[in-house]
Amino acid sequence: MLSAFARAFQTPDLRKKLLFTLGIMVLFRLGSHIPLPGVSFTAVNECVKETKNSGLFGLVNLFSGGALLQLTIFALGIMPYITASIILQLLTVVIPRLEALKKEGQAGTAKITQYTRYLTIALAVLQGTGIVATASSGALFSGCPLANQIVPDTHVFRIAVMVLTMTAGTTVIMWLGELITDRGIGNGMSLLIFTSIAAQFPSNMWAIKQSGTIGGGWVEFLSVVAVGVIVVMLVIFVEQAQRRIPVQYAKRMIGRRAFGGTSTYIPLKVNQAGVIPVIFASSLLYIPALVVQLTNSQAGWATWIRTNFVKGDHPIYMATYFLLIVFFAFFYVAISFNPEEVADNMKKYGGFIPGIRAGRPTAEYLNYVLTRITWPGSLYLGLIALIPMIALVAFGQQTNFPFGGTSVLIVVGVGLETVKQIESQLQQRNYEGFLR
Repeated sequence: MLSAFARAFQTPDLRKKLLFTLGIMVLFRLGSHIPLPGVSFTAVNECVKETKNSGLFGLVNLFSGGALLQLTIFALGIMPYITASIILQLLTVVIPRLEALKKEGQAGTAKITQYTRYLTIALAVLQGTGIVATASSGALFSGCPLANQIVPDTHVFRIAVMVLTMTAGTTVIMWLGELITDRGIGNGMSLLIFTSIAAQFPSNMWAIKQSGTIGGGWVEFLSVVAVGVIVVMLVIFVEQAQRRIPVQYAKRMIGRRAFGGTSTYIPLKVNQAGVIPVIFASSLLYIPALVVQLTNSQAGWATWIRTNFVKGDHPIYMATYFLLIVFFAFFYVAISFNPEEVADNMKKYGGFIPGIRAGRPTAEYLNYVLTRITWPGSLYLGLIALIPMIALVAFGQQTNFPFGGTSVLIVVGVGLETVKQIESQLQQRNYEGFLR
């Protein structure tokens, strides 16, 4: 990986792309520290120091690089775009118009991207309104005495300016991501997510060292580093693992020319769903606790939710989280990979799996293989996502544990994808072809 970056900096055009990407990432981090207009910066800092757990808004705070709890102009981060992309991807299976656009190629993809931008702005307005209302009521930092002073002026015009500023910040983040995709090294949105998560690693690691009690905190610090190395190695191993289905294409005579006769394979990843099941499960588990917090109900069901679904170290919460991840892994794989469509395309172009008849038997075989490899992939996702909760029991803190769950999956996945893109661009520039 380091050699790929070194060779990329030696190539003039790739060096410009890398420096441009780094500049955009620095600009993105600077915007994550500019406070919203109408927010008491002193009160926010005091509440951030006193409140160690990000609570219900931990997922959004993770994707914003800690900007949410600091109420900056980039407080929403890239989360509205992620939500919009997931919604459009799910609707593509349900709405025939979107499915037809997806099959149109580049023009259809551009149209779906435009719809994603519109939906992102709408979701940013909704999420921004909810966060500003939560901050105004003091519920954003529960237990902080200065929570009600975060937004001193609750006039309608002031609230509207704050919501519009947060929406504009999300729009700017979208633009920055597209700039990296067009003029940088590519994969812009994923790199911004990578930047948000990786920016919190140093502070979280130092917080673990300061809160440690054995050997001045260095024992806990080194233990977390060792666990992090093991987790990263496991994630890299599973993310690279795939089941290759061999495909043979028969020869076809068109005129005097023969086409086909080649051998290839269909790569089915063990973790076909990626990090999406973890995001779905986290979001779904936040809903009951968020309803209880906003309604402030004292009923029996509300007390049960506060007891079992607010603290991450509770066995019921951990078991439900694990089962939801396994369910959403199978659900997302079922809607993102259609074995019947793949089998029809293979049959159309004269392809077949050796030993399997074309058509319906091929679809049944692909579905059988996909189901078998999804089981270890879903269990792996569930175990990785439970690491921060185990750290909550072992170290007494969950927010400051950096090597677990969504963060490691995204950082490692984006890192591997970025290295592959750099190596492919280097290969294109160093390929001599028929010049020899």
